[in-house]
Amino acid sequence: MTMDDSRELKLELTLDAPRAKIWRCWTESDLLKQWFTPKPWSTVYADLDVRPGGRMNVTMRSPEGEEIPSTGVYLEIVPRERLVTTDAYSAGWLPSEKPFMTSIITLADAGPEKTAYRAVVRHWRTQDREVHEKMGFHDGWTAAARQLEALAKTL
Repeated sequence: MTMDDSRELKLELTLDAPRAKIWRCWTESDLLKQWFTPKPWSTVYADLDVRPGGRMNVTMRSPEGEEIPSTGVYLEIVPRERLVTTDAYSAGWLPSEKPFMTSIITLADAGPEKTAYRAVVRHWRTQDREVHEKMGFHDGWTAAARQLEALAKTL
């Protein structure tokens, strides 16, 4: 069976920070809040229970002050290598009214103090992928990844 990539968006970067520090920034609430949303947006709330079935709840705030909550769960955790999350469910496996995406983050060593960073976002519908792309997926996720990189370098 092959995956239909018409519903996927992908980002691949080499980050100038070690994988262990990138992992910490993805899995510690206080660190995630510092980089997760591309500026001038901010992440004002992060509640992470990093385990399969655990919650990943964040609230983003626009420059105008609008708050956008996002709830989801972790589907798979491979420490320092892979995080898979979805908004199709919230904690307790409660189905979402309108699932949008599943994200797959993979990390690998890319040389001394460098990380190969790959984000694959799978959408439920092609239309959702198109909306996400028009919202600025590539620029926004790249900016957030560079914020992640900068933070990880300070740890």
